[in-house]
Amino acid sequence: MRQYLVRAMVVLAAASSASSAPHAVAVPLDQSSLWQAELDELVAAAGVPGAQLIHTGPGGADQYDSGMGDLTSGEPFPDDAALRVASITKTFVATVMLQLVDEGQVELDGPLEWYLPGVVNGPGGDGEHITVRDLLRHTSGIPNYLPLLEQGSVEDLTTPRTPAELIRLGLDNPSESVPGTSFGYSNTNYLLAGELIEQVTGLPVGEAVTRRILVPLGLSDTYWPQFPFDDVLHGPHPRAYHRFGEIRLDITDIDPSWGLPDGAMVSTGRDLNRFYLALLSGQLLAPASLEEMQRTVPTGLIGFSEASGLGLFRFSAPCGRTAWGHTGSIHGFSTVTVAAEDRAVTVALNELPDVAGNIALVIGTHALVETMLCRQ
Repeated sequence: MRQYLVRAMVVLAAASSASSAPHAVAVPLDQSSLWQAELDELVAAAGVPGAQLIHTGPGGADQYDSGMGDLTSGEPFPDDAALRVASITKTFVATVMLQLVDEGQVELDGPLEWYLPGVVNGPGGDGEHITVRDLLRHTSGIPNYLPLLEQGSVEDLTTPRTPAELIRLGLDNPSESVPGTSFGYSNTNYLLAGELIEQVTGLPVGEAVTRRILVPLGLSDTYWPQFPFDDVLHGPHPRAYHRFGEIRLDITDIDPSWGLPDGAMVSTGRDLNRFYLALLSGQLLAPASLEEMQRTVPTGLIGFSEASGLGLFRFSAPCGRTAWGHTGSIHGFSTVTVAAEDRAVTVALNELPDVAGNIALVIGTHALVETMLCRQ
């Protein structure tokens, strides 16, 4: 769930020469070798057990694995591995919200007080002045609850917390900006978006996502876990690891208590690529809403997070092409999905890198996406 790339993007400009060195790709075999080499380099530099890359293009989907999906057995990631995709959930939630806009049930620039009366109040924000758009593009000024929590142990990660409790935690801290004026990534925004969707539809937000997106697109390997009871990943999956100090633990089968609209979902690289390609091709939203989704504000960062739309981030490659996607980070997994026109790529790691590893991850994923956009 953490926007891990945000921390590291500031170093990308200095390191961009390492990620943008030219590669010669003449035939499909060379291209396949390039994908594999870049993924291997990413895993080694990030210092994680393993990774999987799923590339979807006009000819179908291709899978590349590197390192280990299971440190005990030495096995790689299984085919079409299931992953906790964390903040990539936000794009699904934003899409449902914009469907409600299409249906006339929500106004994008309507104040939150219309939909959640009395909920958004305190030093962190006022629902009379914060709009639905502000939530989706992170311009609300409401503080991010996540850094305010202890996350240093398995016990910390598995402590149950309600959305209302976490929303209150964010709102009880001083606002970070005047609503609508500047970008500030906050998971609290999407907890409120989930509450709004539930209020308008009368459905749990996970059910709304399932009915409106997963079922129509046939994303059979994607689901919204029923926390706190659904702590085991369904389907083939890698083991997920996290370092608590010097100790690396297998935390695959713990309920991380993040079954919330800012980062609940489980999916596969193949399903994520299909979702983003469907979204960007207009299968899920009216043209006007998709256009609004891609209206951005600058983040002041470089790379994947250079500009924030509504549940999407924009990525511009050196060749001039543009892609859209999101990142997701939760204890045990780091994932990024980026799509453009007729192709998409998802890269997933089965451990959160440390700070130096995050920098390597930024550089490595930048190179992979550049390959997708510019060297096909």
